[in-house]
Amino acid sequence: MVGYKFMGKAHSHAYKDIGMFFDLDKSVEMKAICGRDEANVKEAAERFGWSEYETDWRALIARSDIDLIDVNAPSNSHKEIVMAAIQAGKHVFCEKPLALNLQDAREMLSAAEKAGIVHAVCFNYRYLPAVQLAKQLIDEGRLGEIHHYRATYLQDWLVDPGFPLAWRLQKEVAGSGSHGDLNAHCVDLARYLIGDIDRVVGQQKTFVKQRPIAKSMVGLTAVSSDEMGAVTVDDATSFLAQFKNGALGTFEATRFATGWKNGNTFEIYGSNGAVRFNLERLNELEVFLREDEPHLQGFRTIMATESVHKYAAQWWPPGHTIGYEHAFIHLIYEMISSMDSRHSRTYPDFYDGMKCQQVLEAVERSIETQSRVHVDEL
Repeated sequence: MVGYKFMGKAHSHAYKDIGMFFDLDKSVEMKAICGRDEANVKEAAERFGWSEYETDWRALIARSDIDLIDVNAPSNSHKEIVMAAIQAGKHVFCEKPLALNLQDAREMLSAAEKAGIVHAVCFNYRYLPAVQLAKQLIDEGRLGEIHHYRATYLQDWLVDPGFPLAWRLQKEVAGSGSHGDLNAHCVDLARYLIGDIDRVVGQQKTFVKQRPIAKSMVGLTAVSSDEMGAVTVDDATSFLAQFKNGALGTFEATRFATGWKNGNTFEIYGSNGAVRFNLERLNELEVFLREDEPHLQGFRTIMATESVHKYAAQWWPPGHTIGYEHAFIHLIYEMISSMDSRHSRTYPDFYDGMKCQQVLEAVERSIETQSRVHVDEL
């Protein structure tokens, strides 16, 4: 594993627990974790359950006892590490966004396909049982023809203008702000649930343009210094979309939604029914079906913890909820299972990462040109 902070902890937890709850043809051995700061990565290795640590990712990739490279370092390092891992014949699991730009994403996809390795991107929210239920209802035709898709990803951790200039606020490291970080998840869920996006028109805003430079940072926390620096990414981006199947979509991502901590939501409205989901209540899916008798119609809340729901049987008795970390376990289970059979495609893979980046860049071009942009033109 390359990276050991917020996502490093989440991924490590998944590797550590997966064998306890899921049957795998191969055992998971947590061989080595990598980071530049030796003292911190050594501590992470001991705390997270890794056998060893490295301070140079090149040494990690060169090891013959490692089959899979997990990349969860900042976004600007993804391409170099991933391409080296592919060249070494390793399977690769990469955090989103796959790359800083569409061209890099396409190069990474092409290299992975030519090498014949298993490649996956961490769009983990696909793998929550409630989201799987939404997908099932759509695929069964229970919602009918889909008319509307509404997505939001709402957070408020940057509302305070004194919050430090963390790496996620620097374009050269993160690539973009709320758009690439949050809208990436929204776009992937939309593609997964109802299909590809045809055209977009967007707008974005940076509300706080100067912040204290960070002395240190971990995850979504940081410590300020006395110096100020420029914020070079968006604080909020929203866009309108039309899907190739004719459905209309609205997408909104912001880190300035006061009161929301992690409000990743979607609403899907069809001719025969509708579903609503909110990550802050991730065990639940709200469902409305027009086929119900009139006096019983209304949104019902389905608790997706019964064993009939995908992945739920691996966990606890009905009503004993799962949490944020379980989506990582489910995704990594699917990825490792596909490593046992080269004929099984892992979802979401680098193709999905590239298609997501294509939509994100189409929105950015729309904002630059103040026009509607067809995604496939990029």
